[in-house]
Amino acid sequence: MANELDEVTGPVNAGGRDANVIEKQLPVRVGWGSTFFEIVLWCLGIIPGLIFLFMKIGAKNYFQKLQQKIQADASTIDNYLEQRVQILKNLARLVEKAVDLDKDVMKAVAAFRGGRLPDGERNEVAGRIDSCFGRLFPQVEAYPDLKAHEAIAEAARQNAYLQKEITAARMLYNDSVMQWNSDLFSWPVKQIVAARSGYTTRIPFTASAEVKAQARGTFF
Repeated sequence: MANELDEVTGPVNAGGRDANVIEKQLPVRVGWGSTFFEIVLWCLGIIPGLIFLFMKIGAKNYFQKLQQKIQADASTIDNYLEQRVQILKNLARLVEKAVDLDKDVMKAVAAFRGGRLPDGERNEVAGRIDSCFGRLFPQVEAYPDLKAHEAIAEAARQNAYLQKEITAARMLYNDSVMQWNSDLFSWPVKQIVAARSGYTTRIPFTASAEVKAQARGTFF
């Protein structure tokens, strides 16, 4: 029998295919079969019905704990973003003292704020921070004396470190979201509880269009 997917003979999309995260939350639903299943359990006796009831209570507690973990993972990302904002502000002040810095850059830096961010706004702020750093460092590169400034060099190192930490935190957040989305449709117990509680799937981290475009560019 031939392979269903044959990487040798194709078909192949020569233009490639980009992958995008769909910005949509799917509600969890159960049909009459789930209700019938629960009725049957109670008809079989009080013990099977009570066992399933306690399993549903356990599933509800599980989802509540998982929600708290997702919140904690998101907060970790926010903490790292806030640290990058502080580094960015300090770096902008240092550069501004040494060169005639673009006023638009300073306005963009001053606009940042800390604190808890919604998922969509978190991604947008992260993209704007990346953009500002991208506009600051060419200024530094243009002035060798400025580039050798110890405080600026340290800020650059901290920025690189925090960017790695943000990437790791996003992966952890995505793992928790994937666990949530998978468990929602684990029938019978978790899916029934999720449907009765009105839960929906969660959207993992998504990179902005600007970041994706930059990733396709030439760096060296």
